[in-house]
Amino acid sequence: MMIIKNMESADLAAPQKGHRVTQVCWGLLLTLSVLIYGSHAPLITLCKVDKKIPFSSSSCVVLIELAKFIVSLGLLFLRDRHSLHIAVSWKHVVPYAVPALLYAVNNNLVVFMQVHMDPSTFQVLSNLKIASTALLYSAALRKRLNRRQWLSLALLMATGICHTYSSMGTPKQKVDEAIPGTQFHITALGLLLLLVYCIVSGLAAVYTELILKTQRLPLNLQNLFLYFFGIVVNSGAHLASAEVSSGFFDGYSWWVGVIVVTQALNGLLMSVVMKHSSNITRLFVISCSMLVNAVYSVALFNLQLTPLFFVSVFFIAMAIHLYYHV
Repeated sequence: MMIIKNMESADLAAPQKGHRVTQVCWGLLLTLSVLIYGSHAPLITLCKVDKKIPFSSSSCVVLIELAKFIVSLGLLFLRDRHSLHIAVSWKHVVPYAVPALLYAVNNNLVVFMQVHMDPSTFQVLSNLKIASTALLYSAALRKRLNRRQWLSLALLMATGICHTYSSMGTPKQKVDEAIPGTQFHITALGLLLLLVYCIVSGLAAVYTELILKTQRLPLNLQNLFLYFFGIVVNSGAHLASAEVSSGFFDGYSWWVGVIVVTQALNGLLMSVVMKHSSNITRLFVISCSMLVNAVYSVALFNLQLTPLFFVSVFFIAMAIHLYYHV
């Protein structure tokens, strides 16, 4: 009897240990993603020369997509070699072109919207992406959210607004100077374009999650399709832009290389999140990264934290508690 009891204990301990390992791995993955998301804006600032970005942003996006494609191809041969014998038709591949096209539309909308609103208004109202993503997630994936979860997402939106207002803070020596960027304005067309931007952004994210979860293909193969179209669409956008008049690598520094590597890694991590978790988790990662962004800015640029930063910390803590019951 003792032997049987010990065997049962061992059998029960094995799944529990495996569950703990999975939790730790997820914790490390999400923490790394938050740190990378939060580092993006500070890295862009470190790249600036005379307060201007010296390199082509469209060429940087192409390199990020190319890096993700190469890593996915390598992982496919190393980990999912058996999938190379899977019969794949155009019906499996074509859906991955949709997210690339949707993101390209949004990238152009961002530029066009600047004519119809100031940057601060855009930053505040773009937090509506959280609501549009959640609504589309609930409808497309048939995931009903309860009141506590909707309240937690509302807190995430409030966090984004607080972060935007916090970033408008000025040093004491510039208190008396006029700051035109903080004059809020938006036209009727600008509001319409912003709503379209938020809907398209949510649609692209939810559609990506949908195809990753519904197709029974290895994630590395799915990423290969996804990033192939990302390379094609973004290369076309780069060639069509005015930036093509300069050299592809003009203005590049090793900081730009860090951006390419980190953003490529973050894209791969987010594909894991959307395949095995959800877009809601992605929203929490992005919101948490705002706080990391603020801490990086304090460390690198000697900026000061405002009271709104601590309000944002409280909102995110409450949102996590309400949504995940922790």
